[in-house]
Amino acid sequence: MSLETNTVEAEILIYNANIVTMDKANPMATAVAIRGDRFLAVGNESEVMQYKGSSTKVIDANQRLLIPGLNDSHIHLIRGGLNFNLELRWDGVPSVADALRKLKQQVDRTPAPHWVRVVGGWTEFQFQERRMPTLEEINRIAPDTPVFILNLYRQAFLNKAALRAVGYTKDTPNPPGGEIQRDKKGNPTGMLIARPNASILYATLARGPKLSFQDQMNSTRLFMRELNRFGITSVIDAGGGAQNYPDDYQVFEELDKLGDITVRTAYNLFTQHPDQELDDFKTWTSSTKPYTGSPYYRHNGAGEMLVYSAADFEDFVEPRPELPAVMDSDLFKVTEHLVQNRWPFRLHATYGESISRFLDVFERVNKEVPFKDLRWILDHAETIREQDLERVVELGGSIAVQNRMAFQGEYFVDRYGSQAAENTPPITKMLSAGLNVGVGTDATRVASYNPWVSLYWLVTGKTVGGLSLYPASNRLERQQALSMYTAGNAWFSAEEDLKGQIKEGQYADLSILSANFFDVSDEEIKHIESVLTVVGGKIVYGSVEFQRLSPPAPKASPDWSPYNYFGGYDNNSKIGGSGLMSHKSHLHTCNHHHHHGSGFCDLDCFVF
Repeated sequence: MSLETNTVEAEILIYNANIVTMDKANPMATAVAIRGDRFLAVGNESEVMQYKGSSTKVIDANQRLLIPGLNDSHIHLIRGGLNFNLELRWDGVPSVADALRKLKQQVDRTPAPHWVRVVGGWTEFQFQERRMPTLEEINRIAPDTPVFILNLYRQAFLNKAALRAVGYTKDTPNPPGGEIQRDKKGNPTGMLIARPNASILYATLARGPKLSFQDQMNSTRLFMRELNRFGITSVIDAGGGAQNYPDDYQVFEELDKLGDITVRTAYNLFTQHPDQELDDFKTWTSSTKPYTGSPYYRHNGAGEMLVYSAADFEDFVEPRPELPAVMDSDLFKVTEHLVQNRWPFRLHATYGESISRFLDVFERVNKEVPFKDLRWILDHAETIREQDLERVVELGGSIAVQNRMAFQGEYFVDRYGSQAAENTPPITKMLSAGLNVGVGTDATRVASYNPWVSLYWLVTGKTVGGLSLYPASNRLERQQALSMYTAGNAWFSAEEDLKGQIKEGQYADLSILSANFFDVSDEEIKHIESVLTVVGGKIVYGSVEFQRLSPPAPKASPDWSPYNYFGGYDNNSKIGGSGLMSHKSHLHTCNHHHHHGSGFCDLDCFVF
């Protein structure tokens, strides 16, 4: 067929690619044609080039690996976007010395009354020193500027200036479920401890200054671009504590109207009022319908919190929390209402003991109102019991796991032992049971948003600190892991016929990688990035040889934002032979003026 007989003309042609399609009927290809927001053709170069016209953009992939866009089935993009420009990221930073150096530089440029915040995405085990920073080090660096540093959902470090800003004194009582650590005289030391839940950490962080609406728009754009940098084209937003609907969703609503969303986002609604959860969901089920919205921003049901009494937080340093007796009644009422209204739902569920009780409730609801064909998800499920997997299957459920153990596996082993950790979570047993299993990160507070760290964990069974958790029987082959992160995760937003594969008629979402995921060493997986990301047929990110194809990145606002100086994730080495540089080395080379030989400064000044 030729354009003489076929007048359909592609807008983008990519050829000379090593394409893994995730389409079982056509697993490998070397070229794709894109028209509008869909794949027009997938095949070899001669098959695809027939769609080349006079205005077609033709891109040589240089034999790089091309995959469907990555899809995180559980992340907190909306909340993360509202705050991204305020946060200094320690994700990927190799040492405490580097982390404190960044902190000092950011303290020096942050104007009053703003704080310097490090909000999750790191663990002490990633550092060469294998330790936390100390309060003494933080106070020495920042005597006057408030500093808030969150470590997982375990604890937060506040310097003396931050304690003054939030008003914590000798007379401040411990809130329910949290501890303000004190010295021998009863004065707060600056350490806040989640014991047993993270409410004290949420509540304290919420006291800091917020960005203006326009800065939140800019911040969300840049966070999406940072996700695009790693090849992410879709996510499911799992709601979040103090993430209020509809107020905190207005930025995304506006970006959708403007056509500025570069990460397709399906959002779940997280209950907001303890003891009034049923009222929250009655309000939402009367006004909002699942799977409605645009191709870039759509509603995905309820959760991950359905009732507060069911919250079993995953701080493995602390003992497992006992759920109150009222949980069963609370959860029954809300679940029954959701099933009656055919609302898909997801539930945060860390421990096997909790999950057994949740399933008791779901089975009771199912007898009254059948779950049949309703998509529902257990999130996390680190210690789910093997006998309960079949119960999930019987109820038509699914499980979404995240690489939280990659960031706190050492703590789990310290408390429960290495043998217990071998199937935490039991991913291969979930798959063997026939369950749909989603994968993701739970970023940004409990883990980093970098999907390649999650893929590294799935494939190697190792923490970011290098501790080997899983035997070969609980690790995934690379093809399977990548399939779950693309085609598999599309099921969790009921979009499996729309995305996740390089396939004619599906959304043209793709990533060309800096290194071949299937060929690099295990340790190099963590350093993969995208060099070209396309969402809905639009190029949203490019670097190295594709840099000039990329739309320029806006400067972060306000001007003193850590992102303008450090970028996001610190990928602290050259990446897979692609020549990509770390944030630090790139910014030093670029210095926001020009690149040697190019005479201009463009997007990468704000990316690396």
